[in-house]
Amino acid sequence: MSGKPTFRGKGNPGTRLAEEPLPHLDAYKSQLVPDMAPNIQAFDKAHAVMLVEREILPKKTGVAILKGLRAIEREGVLKARVEAGGGIHSGEHYLTHKYGPEIGGRLHLGRSSGDLQTVGLRLTIRDQLHRLLAALTETRQALLDLAPRHLETVMAGNTHGQHAQPTTFAHWLLMFEAVFARDTERLLSFHTRVNRSPAGAAIMTGSDFPLDRIRVSALLGFDAPLHNTLDAILSHDLEMEYSGVLLVAAQSISRLADDLLLWSTFEYGLVELPDRYCGTSSIMPQKKNPDGMEDIRSLGAQALATASMVAMIERGPTGFPIMERRNSHHMLFDLARGMALRFETLPPLFRDLKVNVERMRRLAGANWAQATDIAGALVRHAGMDWRTSHHVIGGFVRRNIEKGITPEIATSADLDAASIATGHRAPKLSAKIFAEVMDPMEFVRRRQLLGGPAPKIVTKQIAGSRKGLAADAKAIALLKAKAATAHETLETAIDGVVKA
Repeated sequence: MSGKPTFRGKGNPGTRLAEEPLPHLDAYKSQLVPDMAPNIQAFDKAHAVMLVEREILPKKTGVAILKGLRAIEREGVLKARVEAGGGIHSGEHYLTHKYGPEIGGRLHLGRSSGDLQTVGLRLTIRDQLHRLLAALTETRQALLDLAPRHLETVMAGNTHGQHAQPTTFAHWLLMFEAVFARDTERLLSFHTRVNRSPAGAAIMTGSDFPLDRIRVSALLGFDAPLHNTLDAILSHDLEMEYSGVLLVAAQSISRLADDLLLWSTFEYGLVELPDRYCGTSSIMPQKKNPDGMEDIRSLGAQALATASMVAMIERGPTGFPIMERRNSHHMLFDLARGMALRFETLPPLFRDLKVNVERMRRLAGANWAQATDIAGALVRHAGMDWRTSHHVIGGFVRRNIEKGITPEIATSADLDAASIATGHRAPKLSAKIFAEVMDPMEFVRRRQLLGGPAPKIVTKQIAGSRKGLAADAKAIALLKAKAATAHETLETAIDGVVKA
């Protein structure tokens, strides 16, 4: 091909329309080509193979079409299709430029912009899911690899932004592994609904040509065709579900970034981010800004905006939202691409993250986070009911803060005095029992219930999580292998047509 293409396919002026469309409208139709070009290319090839196999196309014509489509790949799919113009119809445009309409004009037989768009959409989402799922499994692996090193790295857990109870850094790591395991589960479930083929549904009723929808579905690696042609093209709950699944995952990774950003501040000083995740100031040379965490946090807002956009666009009667959807698809693709990239940055982040273990330990009980177990000791050893012990310990903490008595120097005698001051008898805990309930690490070791932070319980959690991760990784590998096998099957089918 050489020179600027003049063929406009269905948009040629002088047919239904007397004028060319406004330039920005034409560009609007083409904006998704960079994302979907490889998948539109695959659909063009699978459709052409099927047309030849079902003898809907003359063999000679089919061979020319398939050779032309392979020529696109030699030139570079994106480059050749962009130069050919026509957006999702760029394959037809390319073939028409190369061979003329007698060849190029036959590729679209039995199809519509409807199934071209929706096949491209589903295959592109499938590719994005494979990348996201791979990134999630790598992130989960990194969390599980780091956790055993921090089984006894005790730290203060927070609620309302205040010290709540001691936990461990390993327990925190496993929390996010569990969160990302659920994100993985949601994406895998969504994949089963994505991987259904709309090919052959045209714009709503299919075609009176004897298209083999099952064959095209198999060549593209779909599990099966969608069984209702109207639903296949004009129902778009798929995009709404995708935006919702991405929104949940985006909020999860944003929360993780929020934690690390807060902990990296001078006031907290619990972690130090690797330099490559940071920036500095043009005026303040001392600054080490957590740019990478701020960047990840922005995904939450982007995902919410995308979900809102998708939901608003899908309003209205069946078949009305068409052009608007190109905006929401662009936002979905951009969000998924950005999320995969950020998840891919997490494994090396956790590998090189500097954890200030001593500061975590020092702060774990510095602000009375162990108070729950002091109250529990009054129930066990002083015969108090829970509500009374809760009242006593609340007074104990307030009295100590007023007197400047920190947890490190508080004594059982201080507890006795506080109990008497609140109108109750002195519990008279032994020095040994008092020391044990004041120790944040002992607080953690006592939490040996299912899912708790005690080191031996967390070790069991790690083992269980590794099994779950292995099962998910196997399922993801099978999905990717099926897509790869379909690609090989398609190329073999093309060889069978071209070389026969």
